[in-house]
Amino acid sequence: MKKPAGQIHQIGNGQVLQMRDYDACNPDRIIRELRDYWNGLRYGRAVPARSDVDPRGIARSLDYAFVLERIAPGAGRLRLAGRHLIDLMGMEVRGMPVCAFLNTSSRGRFSDVLESVFKAPQIAHLTLAAKPEYGRPQLEAQMLLLPLRSDLGDVTRALGCLVAAGETGIAPRRFDLVGDEVMPVIEGGATLAPSPSMIGFAESKENFTPAPPRQASAQTPEQRRAGFKIITPKTPDDA
Repeated sequence: MKKPAGQIHQIGNGQVLQMRDYDACNPDRIIRELRDYWNGLRYGRAVPARSDVDPRGIARSLDYAFVLERIAPGAGRLRLAGRHLIDLMGMEVRGMPVCAFLNTSSRGRFSDVLESVFKAPQIAHLTLAAKPEYGRPQLEAQMLLLPLRSDLGDVTRALGCLVAAGETGIAPRRFDLVGDEVMPVIEGGATLAPSPSMIGFAESKENFTPAPPRQASAQTPEQRRAGFKIITPKTPDDA
């Protein structure tokens, strides 16, 4: 009799293993495991600390995981990143902005979602897609962002994962943001809708008073020229 696919049968008293339990790239499993691990670090707190994260606790998801640092409103830099992210970009990604994985048309919305993760704080789940091109098959991916506290106690770190299911093709691969969902860190809590952040030193409209226009001079050109004074520099002989 033909054995069912995806199973390992061992003769004797050996254990029967289901291969689907060991699927290396299962986005739903990886996201679920990472979120469960993050929840396990809280110990009654709303947001765990970055120092609580131990890579050994996410061994099966480590290739897809990353830790990022908030460096500006809506901007985050990768501090640690797994092998899967390196394969997607075709290069080392530590120190790179996380928005490098997004096409330019999607970076604005991504920045708003990322800032809401730090500001609320809250959890974000993003759906990504890369269009097919020559040497690059269509690729779908999911990203999870989980807030973390820094050693100073502020929420400026995040634990996350990026999982792209399918053939990577020629790197680098960049994605469009096709969907996002924000969730409270505490079940039943409120969420903060992602919105554009005001960056820079511009005054708000209600507090901005434009300068009055300059009044045109009533003098004629001849009158203005008459007010000029010609200064002749002294020569050494004059001295």
